[in-house]
This record gives sequence, C-alpha cells and structure tokens, in this order.
Amino acid sequence: MGRSSIKRRRPSLPPRPRILIVCEGTVTEPRYLHDFAYRERTRLVDVQVDDRGGVPKTLVERAVDLKRSAEREARRQRNGFLTYDEVWCVFDVDGHPNLPAAIEQANANGIKLAISNPCFELWALLHFRDQRGHIERQHVRAACRNHIPNLTKLLPFGLLFEKYEEAVARARALAKWQFEQGNSGSNPSTSVFLLTERIRDLSAIANLERLKKRER
Repeated sequence: MGRSSIKRRRPSLPPRPRILIVCEGTVTEPRYLHDFAYRERTRLVDVQVDDRGGVPKTLVERAVDLKRSAEREARRQRNGFLTYDEVWCVFDVDGHPNLPAAIEQANANGIKLAISNPCFELWALLHFRDQRGHIERQHVRAACRNHIPNLTKLLPFGLLFEKYEEAVARARALAKWQFEQGNSGSNPSTSVFLLTERIRDLSAIANLERLKKRER
C-alpha cells in the first residue's frame, strides 16, 4: 500500500518532503550529504542519512526494508507524512559483487541510485577539473590531493560548495559523453549530482509552498 492510500492529517504548515539516503561509506558520503542537506534545506526538507555502510546489495535490501517499515508505521498511525517521498542508495562500483542484482532490485522497488565509478571521490574531483579517462580509486584520491592537500575521509564541504555549480556542469557533461559513447555508468562516471540537485529542488518546492501558505 503506497502513500496515496494513506489519509494525511491536515498540517498547520506545508509538510516537509522526506528523503532517506542509505550510504555505502560510513564517513565520507554521509558527512558530505549531511552538510549538503543542512546547507540547502533550510529545515524545510527532512533528509535522513543511514550511515551503517555495506555492499550495494545489502544497501538496497536495507533501503527497501526501511521504506516498507515507514509505510507500515504510517498506516498504523494513519499519518501519511511518516512515509518517505524518495529513497536513495549511494554507492561505488569498485568491483562489488552482485551489482547488477542490486540495481535491478532497486529499480523494482522504486529506490533511486547515486552511483560513482570508481568511487565517490570522483564527485569531489569534478569540483576542480574534468575527468574523461579511465581512473582507479587510488588515482582519484591522489588527484584530489592536488586540490585538497590535507585530504582525509572528511571532505572539506566549504571548499567544495564554492565550486558546486562547476561540479554539476562537469558531471552532467561526463554523463552525456559516456551516454554518447554507449558507456553509461562506465568508469569514470558519477550520478551523485542527481541526488544533490534533487535535494535542492525539493527545498525550493518546500519554500514555495510555505510562502503560499503564509499568503493565504
């Protein structure tokens, strides 16, 4: 039973869109996404990040379980706002087993994916330069250090956010280039920007709805 079959309570303010993000990494990805969500949502988009880690198949299975659990709780409390508007999994390609099965399961259950090939740090690298040639994980991190000398697992969010628009433009161009080569999702590629841009879009929608509510 989906969100549409659950009766929603009439809120005093417009409801906040809820996004659940299940991450492969336990430090780099969750911290970056927490920081990004805090920067963008202005408390109007409820982004919850699950940072327990795991391989892609495990992440997708957990995401499906959490999505269904939220739907059960929403039915129990008769409150549709307890469900998630969107559920995302964030993981790397990086030689993981059962990757096609994980993607198939995600698609079958309405789970959206932000996949990086070879690794999440490629998204960080695109804040500073293009990357079209095949590149291994260790070389991505080495290239990042040319721009972030004291790089650790915690990415410098402030520095990256200053170049966010450049990173989105490069990631979009890279995805288009890979698609035109018939190599969508191949090394190098990242769809993290689809998730961050979605957070931005939902934040803008929530802000607009709140303004409309105040004007009534």
